[in-house]
Amino acid sequence: MPVIQPAYRQYHSTETALTKTYNDLLLAANKGNVSALCLLYLTAAFDIVNHDLLMLRLECQFGLHGVILQWFSLYLLLSDALLGDH
Repeated sequence: MPVIQPAYRQYHSTETALTKTYNDLLLAANKGNVSALCLLYLTAAFDIVNHDLLMLRLECQFGLHGVILQWFSLYLLLSDALLGDH
């Protein structure tokens, strides 16, 4: 498990992860770096969306590629396996 993995570790929580993220953003700002943070709530968001179309749009319109696109694909695949095809 990665050292910074907050879940399933004693004395680590969502609050720990949020504090670490906030601190990293502040450190980057102090160095003059520009940062972006994208928070997604994915639990029910994809129930009504055609997953093939979503993947195509993420790639073509938003320019997602590589590991990030694979992460979305895996998430959708696992949600289909657990909840049934959409």
